[in-house]
Amino acid sequence: MSPRITATATATVTATYIGTATVLLRIGGLTVLTDPAFDQAPADYPGARPLHRTAGPALAADRLPPVDLVLLSHDQHADNLDHTGREVLARAARTLTTPEGAARLGGRAEGLAPWESREVSAGGTTVRITATPARHGPEGTEEATGPVTGFVVEYEGGALYLSGDTVRHDALTEIGERFVLDTAFLHFGDAHFPSTGDRAFSLSATEGAALARVLGARTVVPLHFDSWAHLAEDPSAITAAFAADPQLAGTLRRLEPGVAEKLR
Repeated sequence: MSPRITATATATVTATYIGTATVLLRIGGLTVLTDPAFDQAPADYPGARPLHRTAGPALAADRLPPVDLVLLSHDQHADNLDHTGREVLARAARTLTTPEGAARLGGRAEGLAPWESREVSAGGTTVRITATPARHGPEGTEEATGPVTGFVVEYEGGALYLSGDTVRHDALTEIGERFVLDTAFLHFGDAHFPSTGDRAFSLSATEGAALARVLGARTVVPLHFDSWAHLAEDPSAITAAFAADPQLAGTLRRLEPGVAEKLR
């Protein structure tokens, strides 16, 4: 098992919540975008599990700065990568995603297997990106949901975690054992579809709080909890689940959409 990783210097980190799982991160001089979904609402996406977008992004794609790196948890679902998001992806200097997703996307997309790492540098800042396990549904649904990845981003003085679309499962425990996390961005929403009954395809508020305890992050930022019909859990459930656990007191932080906020 890898040792927990620490550093002494500190990079300035800001985050702009754009909507669903899309966040614009500025880490020192490096600009990072997660799961780009920028189509306007309402919008419908047909498929085996049709998706309906109910609210648009807080920041339009044409207002983005040049993007050094896209961290894409998976490329098969429109709430993580939509039509406009693919245009954004094509302009980005580099994309890290699953090996299967990189093969489909081509271009500057590169795939990482779980626990595989890459260093990325831009604007005088170097970070280390490590892919982490994720499972986008109950055990046995992997063939239908496709592969998903999370990411840990290590920078001078800290590390942040992006869960990707996942349910809680045992493999996630190792993330908290390997890394000292400042901020964990968790994908909530308790995603459900009429065709799959009571099976969930993302974290519920209760599961997310349990995962937060294991991760031990100083701050937890909820993502992926609204703007789509399949994200049916009331977002207030997240606040309630964290408030009910004394161990998580003061850890939950909601970002105001469209506003750059300093994380550290």
